Order: sequence, then structure tokens, then C-alpha cells
Amino acid sequence: MKVAATLQVNGIAYPVELDPHTTLLRAVREDVGLTGSKEGCDDSECGACMMLLDGEPVNACSYLALQAEGREIVTVEGLARPGELSPLQRAFLDQGGVQCGFCTPGMLISATALLERTPVPSEDEVRIALSGNLCRCTGYDGIVKAVLAVAEG
Repeated sequence: MKVAATLQVNGIAYPVELDPHTTLLRAVREDVGLTGSKEGCDDSECGACMMLLDGEPVNACSYLALQAEGREIVTVEGLARPGELSPLQRAFLDQGGVQCGFCTPGMLISATALLERTPVPSEDEVRIALSGNLCRCTGYDGIVKAVLAVAEG
């Protein structure tokens, strides 16, 4: 049995028909068509699927899409203007925070949430905020440097 719903993603309303057990990640990737958020572990362990829900990062692989109805969802695609990288995305590239790129969408979402609530975080605060996101390539230093560079302006 499908349920009609409207998901507000990156400022756009998307009418969808969802099975009640559909995750937010699957709905955004398959029904909305935004594939920036990745499915890594499908168990809320890696953070690759992270999205902002009313400004707070959530693991979209374990969050039901129907629970997000009426709330503002922001994906990695919503962090920048069309054709233009956000300062945080640019810093990830400049500071060597991107290698294979699989974790990058989730890292960007978690870092964005941190910078919204703590505009000038310490290195420890950055590391704690990113602790729900796994990266197997970068060793995290470039990612942390990127967040701190944006915070410093």
C-alpha cells in the first residue's frame, strides 16, 4: 500500500507515493532523483547518507521518508547554488578533503550543521561533529582543515 506524501527537498516540494517502510535515502534518491547522498552501510554506521532535516543531520538510510513530511530536507545538492560550489565544498577540494569522494556528501552535511550552530569551532569540535562519518581514504586531516578554513573565513 503506497501513501501519498510531499517531501520538501532543497526548497522544492516533491509529491511522492511511498511504501510506509521507504527510507528517506531511498525516497530522495529514487523518487526525487537526487543521488548525491550515498548508501554505504545501510545501518547508520558510516554517515554517507547524511541529510539535514530541519537543520539537523540525520542518517537518511534509517529514517523513514514519511516521518520527514512537512519538514525541510537538505541534501548535498542543496548546499550550493547551481553551477557554483559552496565555500565548504571549495575548501574540501583545496585542503585535500576529497579522495574517492564516497563519504564527501555526508561529511559536507555534518560540517554544514556544525558551522551553522558553531560558526568558529575548535579542531576538537570539528572532529566530534564528524565522528558519525567514516572515511577510508583521507585520514580526516584534509577534511578537518577544510572545515576550519571555512570557519576562519
